[in-house]
Amino acid sequence: MNHPPAAATPGPHPAAAADHDIVLFDMFGVIARHQSEDGKDRLAALAGGSAPAFWDAYWTLRPPYDRGDVTGPAYWRQVADALGTDFTPAQVARLVEADVDSWSAVDASMVDLVEELAAAGRPVALLSNIPEELAASYEERYAWLKHFRVCAFSCRIGHAKPEPGAYRWCLDALGVTPERVLFVDDRDENIRAAEALGVRGHLFTGPARLREALGLSG
Repeated sequence: MNHPPAAATPGPHPAAAADHDIVLFDMFGVIARHQSEDGKDRLAALAGGSAPAFWDAYWTLRPPYDRGDVTGPAYWRQVADALGTDFTPAQVARLVEADVDSWSAVDASMVDLVEELAAAGRPVALLSNIPEELAASYEERYAWLKHFRVCAFSCRIGHAKPEPGAYRWCLDALGVTPERVLFVDDRDENIRAAEALGVRGHLFTGPARLREALGLSG
């Protein structure tokens, strides 16, 4: 999650997924929605000051938070420092809560697809750039996470996409060779990083194209 969303453009990444026995999903922009506009507005309002300056600090300081190097309160104190202000403990708590809420919407059709694959016996796994507070919220809120053989949350594995270590961690945890994994992500740089290690990639542009790549009807 350590970047603003960007439009995905289909690239030359043939899926040919039928002979791959594990589908490794990205979360945000694939199964979960990108940050909501209402949520973004609420965050900027809670932080006060200039919205462009806020978002610059938010994203610039995000990677260590996603990787688990800093806690939510420490991250927000860093954001305050970058903005030349201070957040009270109560403000920090509200910012953490609002940040989690802004990333909490999911795509029901993609949840259905994950459950369909799991019901058919197709192994699925998850690799997401996500901070601890949001990961804990998803675990508490969404029972469909139980379908994933591995949930590789960046905040817990010490690596964030597109770092090679993130993909290697998944391969080690799954106990498989790269060619047995199809990685689904909505960002080209993440796909290319996986492909550099021998993992096959599918650049996600929507459920219909992914279902076709997986050889599923409907």
